[in-house]
Amino acid sequence: QVQLVESGGGLVQPGGSLTLSCAASGSIFSMNAMGWYRQAPGKQRELVAGITRGGDTNYADSVKGRFTISRANAKNTVYLQMNRLKPDDPAVYHCAIFPRGSPSPDDYWGPGTQVTVSS
Repeated sequence: QVQLVESGGGLVQPGGSLTLSCAASGSIFSMNAMGWYRQAPGKQRELVAGITRGGDTNYADSVKGRFTISRANAKNTVYLQMNRLKPDDPAVYHCAIFPRGSPSPDDYWGPGTQVTVSS
């Protein structure tokens, strides 16, 4: 059974920073690509960042240059460092494991953590 648990969400002012963490259970973590999605009310789900098991990263244009995804395989943890947060960034952020190497119906998801950006 794969379990993912996100943490680190909260309220931050525009221009501020947050670091999200996602702890995964099981050996599946180090063998697979992972990513962070976000889902805001009334908006489509967006894949904001992905990282391969070898550490190659990719980002949505909306967050490129502001967000950084990283992973610590020894800790079964993936991170999302979010800088210069904007009013467009609030959402529930979910981490996911991609057993097929990229997003697919076989992915495992965490329950998410809320990020709010407000002055």
